[in-house]
Amino acid sequence: MALKHTMIGLIFFVSLCCSAQQNYLELNQIVTDSAGIFTSQEIEGLKAKLTNFESETSHQLVVLTIEELGYETIEEYAYGTFNRNKLGQKDKDNGILIVFAKNDRQVRIEVGYGLEPYITDAVASRIIRNTMIPEFKMENYFTGIDLATNQIITFLNEPEALEEFKQEIASEGDINGWVKLFMGLFLSIFVAAGGFLFYRSYTGIVEMFRGMMIGKLGLLQGIFMVLFGMIPMLFASVFVGMPLFFATMIFDMGIHWEEHENLLDDLSWVYWIIGGFFLLTLALALLKILFKGKEEFKLSLYKNDPTYMRKTFSSSGSHSFGSSSGSSFGSSSSFSGGGGSSGGGGASGSW
Repeated sequence: MALKHTMIGLIFFVSLCCSAQQNYLELNQIVTDSAGIFTSQEIEGLKAKLTNFESETSHQLVVLTIEELGYETIEEYAYGTFNRNKLGQKDKDNGILIVFAKNDRQVRIEVGYGLEPYITDAVASRIIRNTMIPEFKMENYFTGIDLATNQIITFLNEPEALEEFKQEIASEGDINGWVKLFMGLFLSIFVAAGGFLFYRSYTGIVEMFRGMMIGKLGLLQGIFMVLFGMIPMLFASVFVGMPLFFATMIFDMGIHWEEHENLLDDLSWVYWIIGGFFLLTLALALLKILFKGKEEFKLSLYKNDPTYMRKTFSSSGSHSFGSSSGSSFGSSSSFSGGGGSSGGGGASGSW
């Protein structure tokens, strides 16, 4: 029975893979605008340029726009489309595919094996970052793709221009590497300091909850202590949150904060965070009581245990409260790949 289930699962998995393979478009034109972002004149001009480039060099530079990726990453989609259509010549693997996903706001330059020494991952990444993304942000989709194809054609036709471009990348990488290293170390100091302050403050608040539940800390005083204890936690959160926010921009982590501006309009998520915070703190306090094993649940409205208060929340205690406050258009000329393949080289970007 187990073998039968395994075979069924294997067949199902293979069928899923085959159906996924069938989802990749069969490209009949060197420019396929499924997303409908180009005019007919733009398509014809781009198609003529890329066709001339192929006839002169045998390199196939293909453009595909789609509306959305579905459940695949743009790397998976570009790789699958490239290899299904076998772009480039069989013995040269000299194809390049530009995939533009409109709704996902992503783009990728997929490079065949034979052209990877020229259009390296770093070259493709810089073309996307410096040429395409700025235009895409202004919704100049054709301009961004057209300029990128001009660069690729120039680099493959003019080795001197490509070498100069690579030297610029290398020098920029050296400078950026040291700057990013310094900024990373600088920001990590704030994160570490904020994290330590947050930990000290939060453990104090957990202890306050525990003290109130075993009757050694009066509820009235305990509530005020918790409220005041949250002040250094808020400062600590800023120490941690702000460096992390700047890090997402400095190190280009692909997070687009402008897409989340609606969070300021609907603040219901704040109540969920506050509620979750108190529930977690309460649960940790209960666990602490259960681990100690000899404490009974008991509530006191205002009476405190002097010995407990002195040992726990004095400046010398282990939990110091005071110290922690610190589609394709145009001609119907046929197009097909020449049998090339891609090993996944290239680069992706989002805007």
